Amino acid sequence: MKRIFTMMMVATVLLTSCATLQSIVKSTFPYTSTLVVPASSEKGRTFSATSTASSFDQIFTGSGSNTSQISQVRMASAKIEAISPSNQKLGVFKSINVYLLNGNSQVLVASRNDVSASSGSSLVLDIDNSKFLDEYVKSGSVRVRMDYVLQSNLNVDLSVKASLGFNTSPATTQ
Repeated sequence: MKRIFTMMMVATVLLTSCATLQSIVKSTFPYTSTLVVPASSEKGRTFSATSTASSFDQIFTGSGSNTSQISQVRMASAKIEAISPSNQKLGVFKSINVYLLNGNSQVLVASRNDVSASSGSSLVLDIDNSKFLDEYVKSGSVRVRMDYVLQSNLNVDLSVKASLGFNTSPATTQ
């Protein structure tokens, strides 16, 4: 009888700790945004493209949003890739700065100032993970702005997908 009781207690502890374990193990959340660079953008000048970002992660989406369960949101990764035309090389960019927007406030989260003319159709950006981004990600509407300078002209509009990864920690109860 003691053995059955002990096994039931162990099973209960394991089952109740699954949510905590999941939040510790699953700590990177992706957001994506499609930004359009018009062919009319001139090389050597700074332009901007802005779009809403979305996440397929259940913590951030839907009416059951659980953003209160996370804290200390920071950048983990940032990448852009050409989606239309898909064979477009991103060496057309000279520099790229990616910002998160929340109302009138903005924060630089990723950049690349030394884009090689021989870059392929995807480009990993340098991230700034020194800032907490809780207010941006938990706001419910994440907007992304990409400031860019071209080093060569485009023949057609270029659509790029910005993929932003965020690290989080489980929120602690005060």
